[in-house]
Amino acid sequence: MAITDSTAQSLVLRHANLCTPTATSHVHIHDASVAIVEGRIAWLGEERQLPARYRELPEHDCDGRLLTPGLIDCHTHLVFAGSRAQEFSQLLHGAEYADIAASGGGIMTTVNATRAASEEDLLESALRRVDDMLACGVTSLEIKSGYGLTLEHELKLLRVIQQIRAQRPVRIRATLLALHKLPPEFEDADSYVTYVCDELLPAVIKADLADAVDAFCDQIAFSRDQVERLFVAARAAGLPLKLHAEQLSNQRGSELAVAYQALSVDHLEYLEADGIAALAASDTVAVMLPCAFYTLRETRLPPVTRLLAQGVPVAVASDCNPGTAPMTSLLLAMNMACTLFRMTPLQALAGTTLHAAQALGIGAETGSIEVGKSADLACWDLSRPEELAYLVGVNRLHRRYYAGQHEHLLHKQH
Repeated sequence: MAITDSTAQSLVLRHANLCTPTATSHVHIHDASVAIVEGRIAWLGEERQLPARYRELPEHDCDGRLLTPGLIDCHTHLVFAGSRAQEFSQLLHGAEYADIAASGGGIMTTVNATRAASEEDLLESALRRVDDMLACGVTSLEIKSGYGLTLEHELKLLRVIQQIRAQRPVRIRATLLALHKLPPEFEDADSYVTYVCDELLPAVIKADLADAVDAFCDQIAFSRDQVERLFVAARAAGLPLKLHAEQLSNQRGSELAVAYQALSVDHLEYLEADGIAALAASDTVAVMLPCAFYTLRETRLPPVTRLLAQGVPVAVASDCNPGTAPMTSLLLAMNMACTLFRMTPLQALAGTTLHAAQALGIGAETGSIEVGKSADLACWDLSRPEELAYLVGVNRLHRRYYAGQHEHLLHKQH
């Protein structure tokens, strides 16, 4: 990719403690500079080797602060209305999530509230969540639909996502998740899948509102065969695929997703040997969602160690949603991935940058600090990359850069 050597909207970051993941490890330069030209990384390396042509650019002195790629939240459901705090209380008192869903709660509680909400109200509440994420260093994120479940309301959610994209400096991928839950308008799942494939999906494609298609494959949601019908229709339309798989049971959804070259499979608590082998032979990313595991008080761990040992790229995301992951902090998700799933801090950093970008199909554009990529960066008042996952509920973001545009964020010292 050619880099235009122009000083317009260009700057150089100096004296940074740079850490970026790579495909096999990570690069750590203790006194680094990064030259940004027209929003893209034009050069990076040791400060003493900074080429003369970049020394006259406007500069930001990082003063030894940690510089990483901007964080990427590759799995969120952050456009919704209502609260499910009561269900949280039920879970704490021993209720099973599947039983809550079977009694009309769970996803349908949010669907009912979201259908009743206006686009304006949905946008207002979603922007608050997005702003929380940006304040934690997020520069790219995915937002799913799935709380409408009719053409009218899924389009409403996807339009809200487009408005967020227009109003905030963040890269957004919009994902259609119509196969999230069987809505009450349909008596059986097969007829709903037909409706989604024949009516809802074509309308979304015509409106150009989705970047990918997702589904929930589980015993309380949709079967492999039903998901495959959607995958065939989405692939025919040229849309990338994702899948909620093996969260509450092993339906071998991951193997199906790999067969259709899905970008990612997400959750994976019940993933078994055949699914691990399928992922290891593919480019599909395994996305860990530790907040949902934590909130549901699950005891069956996803096989993260085995996935990593087999060379599977493992991403980490917040799963921001009102029922099982009511949080916006990707930093906390990183900590949970380490404490609950035994990932290392550097694996968690790769999981929220390089591998998260791959899970969204944007790895050529962002996710690591490399020449030619967008200057999506986060500068932290920290000295070691491990501290990002080590600190619990603490945000030390100093500056966030999105395509070279920056925000100076001061936190309270203590």
